[in-house]
Parts: sequence; structure tokens; C-alpha cells
Amino acid sequence: MMLSGEYRHSVDAKNRVSVPAKLRDDLGPEFMILRSIRSKCLRFYSIPAWEEYVEPLKKLPRELSEKTFRYLYRDSVKVSPDSLGRVLIPQSLLDFAGIQPDSAGNRNAVVVGCGDFGEIWSEEEYAKCMAELNVDEIRRALEESGL
Repeated sequence: MMLSGEYRHSVDAKNRVSVPAKLRDDLGPEFMILRSIRSKCLRFYSIPAWEEYVEPLKKLPRELSEKTFRYLYRDSVKVSPDSLGRVLIPQSLLDFAGIQPDSAGNRNAVVVGCGDFGEIWSEEEYAKCMAELNVDEIRRALEESGL
């Protein structure tokens, strides 16, 4: 699975956002959407990728494992795109990502494929994230990895 690309979509009045067909093909009929632990955005994973992501958490000491799962699952959702490729995102997740109506009442989102996961950003947060991107740091990391 290789999720890639950057797509701009609106969130409709029923809190649905379109997931591009190119991404849906790789994600499968159901996938997980949850809060990112590193950025003010949402992350989405195919079910197999999600299961692989959380597997190491099962090996943590029980108390930490339970807290971690509680944090990750408290408002995460398993979604199935409708016939138009839209998924319903709970208001709590939209609020977390800062996807709010602009002055014209539009709620715009940026959907980004990131390899084995994807992200959903508000346009404002995504623009800020891209403006803060340190390409030299990324280049160094790639070179240190032998790429």
C-alpha cells in the first residue's frame, strides 16, 4: 500500500469529506480515522496498517498500554466510504484538526497521502506546517538513511 498525493476537498454540512479514489483503492472498504499524536491533524490508516501500528502497544506494561489505547480510541472511528467516496467525520475530530467554517461558511480540508497512512488537515494548519518544513533536515535524514 502506498498512499500519496495532496488533495483539497470541502467538508459538507453533514461532516462528510471525500477521500480520493486513488487513496480509497489502497485503503480498502473500511479504514480508521483518529487524532494525530504529533500534529494538529487527523490520521487515517487501512485496517491492516492500523493493526500493525498498534501491535507494539500491546507489549507495553499494562497500565501504559491501557492509557495509550484509551487515548487513541476515545474518538477514533472506523469508516466506510459511501457510494460517492465520502466518509463521516465526528465533530470532535474536526474540532481537533481545526476544520472550521471560514468567513464564507466553507470548511476546507487537505487530504494527504503519507505512505502507509494519510492525513486530513485544515487548510490553515497545513499551510503553516508546510511553511515550517525544514527541507535541509529532511535531506539529512534521507542521506543518513542511505538514500
